[in-house]
Amino acid sequence: MPRGKVEEPYKVNERITAREVRVVGDNVEQGVYSTRDAQRIANEQNLDLVEISPTANPPVCRIIDYSKFKYEQKKKTREMKAKQQKVVIKEIRFGPNTDDHDFEFKLKHAKGFLESGYKIKSYVHFVGRSIVFKERGEILLLKFAQALEDLAKVEQLPKLEGKRMFLILAPKNAPAKK
Repeated sequence: MPRGKVEEPYKVNERITAREVRVVGDNVEQGVYSTRDAQRIANEQNLDLVEISPTANPPVCRIIDYSKFKYEQKKKTREMKAKQQKVVIKEIRFGPNTDDHDFEFKLKHAKGFLESGYKIKSYVHFVGRSIVFKERGEILLLKFAQALEDLAKVEQLPKLEGKRMFLILAPKNAPAKK
C-alpha cells in the first residue's frame, strides 16, 4: 500500500468481487442481480455501486453517490465523538492519621468536584509502619463516603492495593453547566 494513501472501507464499483449481489437504494427495484447488471444500473443513474454488507449471502450493495455517502459517514462519526463525555477523575489523598480540620477541608474540595461533575478517587496512603492501621484508613474512607452520600454514589468500596487504600465516588446527578 502506498504511503499516505488511506484504504477505502467499502468496495465500490469494479472492486466488488461477488458474482451476485442484493441491490437496494432509491429509484431501484430491490432484488438479487449479477454484479455486471447492478453496475450497469448504477452507471445509468450516474451513481456508484457500494458494497454495504459484504458478509451477507449474497452481499448487499447500495446504489448511491459514494462521495456523498463518505461525507455523511464522517459527519456521523464526528457527531458521535462530540456527544461523548470524557470522565475526569480528581484524586484526594489522606493519611491514616488525618485530623478533623484537614478532613473537612478535603471534604469541601470533594463537594466542589462532585458538583462540577468529576469522579473522585480518594485514597489513604500508608507510609512505613502506618500500614498496621489499615482499619483506620478504611474507617476514614467510609466516613468520607458517608459525608458525601447526598452528592455521590460509591462506585468502588475501600480496597487495599499495595500501600494505598482506594475509594471511588461518582456524582449522583448531572453537573451544573457553567
